[in-house]
Amino acid sequence: MLTMLKNSNRGAADHGWLQSNHSFSFGQYYNPEQMGFGPLIVINEDRVAPSKGFGTHGHENMEIISYVIKGALAHKDNMGNGSVIQYGDVQRMSAGTGVRHSEFNHSETERVHFLQIWIEPNVKEIAPSYEEKHFDPASKTGQLRLIASPNRKDGSVLIHQDAYIYAAILTGTDAIEHHIEDGRTAYVHVIHGQVDVCGNTLKTGDALKITETSLIEFSHEFNEANEVEFLLFDLPY
Repeated sequence: MLTMLKNSNRGAADHGWLQSNHSFSFGQYYNPEQMGFGPLIVINEDRVAPSKGFGTHGHENMEIISYVIKGALAHKDNMGNGSVIQYGDVQRMSAGTGVRHSEFNHSETERVHFLQIWIEPNVKEIAPSYEEKHFDPASKTGQLRLIASPNRKDGSVLIHQDAYIYAAILTGTDAIEHHIEDGRTAYVHVIHGQVDVCGNTLKTGDALKITETSLIEFSHEFNEANEVEFLLFDLPY
């Protein structure tokens, strides 16, 4: 079964310094039909004004992944971590028993654009931890690059859930596929561009929920100027 989620139907919030689109119910946006997909409960696409950001706040028992699309995002937390991540960087924070952190646009002149992803862990009350890794565009071009997994496979960051997150960039006539094991589901989120997924055309901000399907086929038949970048979540049912 394939269920399309259009960009135009996402929740939207404009706080002046922050423009955000919510794929699932979050904050003041509530949609009983979009409460998450398995353990994937948040995909927020955030655009933060120069030098602005989220002040120190807390999380518990959540896997939080940040994927920068453009600009630079500064992070600080009470575990002693402090860094600036940019395009290609994937940041993972396991909140566990509790963590406090802040996120700010590192630039004084340009907005930062990133995805914030929350996944419910399959273990709770663990010690908080932090990790970040860089995945250059070449490693994602023409293939699915594993960026997060429960076992750090292929150099991915660790998440405490039986979930696998892949990133891909397709150009020209690139075509790839992914097999889904029995009892699992998948979710595709398009970061930018246009891609055909199992006969469905997805554009920037669109998503596709995939159940009871064993093979996912991705194809791209546009010129290089119109490349597509997307995330694939392989999830427990």
